[in-house]
Amino acid sequence: MFRILTALALRRPVMVIVFWVAVVAVGFGVGGGVFMKLTAQVATVPGSETERALDLRDAAAGPRPSQLTVVATGGVALADVRGMPGVVEVGEPLPSDDGKAVLLQVTVSPDSAADDVAARLRAVDPARVTVTGGPLTDSEFAVQAQSDVQRAELFTLPAVLILLVIVFGGLLAGAMPLLVAVAGIGGTFGLLYALSFGTDISVYAIQVATMLSVGLAVDYGLLLISRFRTALVDSAGDVAAALATAVDKAGRTIAVTGLTVAASLLGLAVFPDAFLRSMGLAGTGVVLVNMFAVLTLLPAVLKLTGRRIRPAPVRTGDGVFGRLAVAVQRRPVLTTVLTAAGLLALAVPALHLRLGNSDARALPSSTQTRQQYDQLVAHYPAFVGPDDILAVVRSPADAAATQQFAERVRGVAGVTAVRVEPVSAAVSVVRATPAHRPETAQGRATVIAVRDVAAPFEVLVTGDAARLVDYRSMLARYGPIAALIVVAATIVLLAAFTRSLLLPLKAVLTSVLSIGAALGVVTLVFQDRGDLGMIDLTVPVLVAAIAFGLSVDYEVFLLARIREHRLTGADSRSSVAVGLQQTGRIVTSAALLLVVVFAGFLLGGFAPIREIGLGLVVAIVLDATVVRMLLVPATMTLLGRAAWWPGRVPPASAPAAPLWFP
Repeated sequence: MFRILTALALRRPVMVIVFWVAVVAVGFGVGGGVFMKLTAQVATVPGSETERALDLRDAAAGPRPSQLTVVATGGVALADVRGMPGVVEVGEPLPSDDGKAVLLQVTVSPDSAADDVAARLRAVDPARVTVTGGPLTDSEFAVQAQSDVQRAELFTLPAVLILLVIVFGGLLAGAMPLLVAVAGIGGTFGLLYALSFGTDISVYAIQVATMLSVGLAVDYGLLLISRFRTALVDSAGDVAAALATAVDKAGRTIAVTGLTVAASLLGLAVFPDAFLRSMGLAGTGVVLVNMFAVLTLLPAVLKLTGRRIRPAPVRTGDGVFGRLAVAVQRRPVLTTVLTAAGLLALAVPALHLRLGNSDARALPSSTQTRQQYDQLVAHYPAFVGPDDILAVVRSPADAAATQQFAERVRGVAGVTAVRVEPVSAAVSVVRATPAHRPETAQGRATVIAVRDVAAPFEVLVTGDAARLVDYRSMLARYGPIAALIVVAATIVLLAAFTRSLLLPLKAVLTSVLSIGAALGVVTLVFQDRGDLGMIDLTVPVLVAAIAFGLSVDYEVFLLARIREHRLTGADSRSSVAVGLQQTGRIVTSAALLLVVVFAGFLLGGFAPIREIGLGLVVAIVLDATVVRMLLVPATMTLLGRAAWWPGRVPPASAPAAPLWFP
């Protein structure tokens, strides 16, 4: 199919370019409507006990007022709070034990904007008054995540363009991958807008899809343009012949890698969480759109401008990457053992990874939520413990059965206090204060124990700890299904591409090693050495899906060149050396550019975004260096001709590589 598409692009380049201009125009125009339909919800499981409890409480309570928490330090007076528009109730001021702060609970009417009330409160003394709670906190988390990704985009796009110009030695060739990225983003916007009529789309999916589009456009664009530049040498400058060769050689590789990465991300779509599902849909869409853009738009542009692209010489196995492969082949077992052991050592911290809901500590100190958290730690340490466990019951608060149930909850291990709050005439909330944080095993055990307390009426338990229990259960249920889809699709696609069964299995295993190492580094940095003590519960799945796709991406690039040389009758050793040398510069350049793209995430202040950025940067670096330069040549040497079983390859002109030390 890709040959039909690229052939059309070569025959009708202007028509193809006009088509993509229309796609971009519609995508950014009509597709831009997706921004009005985005959801900021993260880590929610529709139909879970947590969500059903919230639905029951909200349905019984009706429109609920917003509860704002105000902390004033330095003797600031807030005497006129009750007279502010929108304020319906103000609690009694609670001075801190050290006399340096005052805490106030403010209730805002449902039809009033909490932002307006908060702005008036902060205006009393912006340096000493912090206001958070309810929609303010939720908004701050969402805005911080979006601003971090936008900041990353502003940093990475100019940096990527500069590096592309350096790699290709010219502005025209360097700008082409970014042209594909723009087409990919526009097409993805249109696709997501269509999908938004049938499913929720996370606000974060748009941002990540944008970054992923840039990364994939760079990957695939570099591969095709590099093939074109080397083909120009063999064709004596004949653009049409060089394009035909480049498309024939690189087109199939790009199609396979694109479908593999798409399958990897599509695995996220099986999760009921709108965040993960929309990430999977957005990622799959951007991969496929970029793949088609590279196979159609890029050849069409090259057909019209190819004479201005500088040729590049074909690289043999005599360069630095080829010599490295030869060195590895001298000690394949030792190299395999050492590199695998090193990756496993990096992965060890991930064995005690703790998943949790991001709280105020995940935000930068410039945000109101984090500032107030720090003030509570300093002046009201008793108020910064784990959030309450809420048991929503279909029983009046003053009923004897409700009080008896509350007493049984009070007897649960890990519960330090219990109080009953009325919601309506038929519904109440039994609020239990836990002794342990939600991400700990004790915290989860407390929630499960509260859920197991017997009652003569319906009881639904919610709260941060309950949400985490439900989310972990969802991951345990759907995670194996997603993994099976990804692994099966990868093996099938790579088996069809390489005509081998062992090479796809090897690709999956090496990818798992690098992903484990990346998650181990994230755990070490943010959980063990950081002040969070946990990893955001959405990070491991998202990092694993994206990193797996990109890892297989580089594997296919390398295997394509190795197989191409092997089919000429060359022996296993020289095929690996030539393949590594011919892909070395281009894959290293692509990896460097992807590192720049995702390193932009590290510039943000929101911990989950930085965790994703670090995980992807580490995975890409390991795949492009340790795995591609050491582990793949070593394992290919050990397998020898067996690597291509059961496919047929021409007889080698030299003996197969040895299976042990020379």
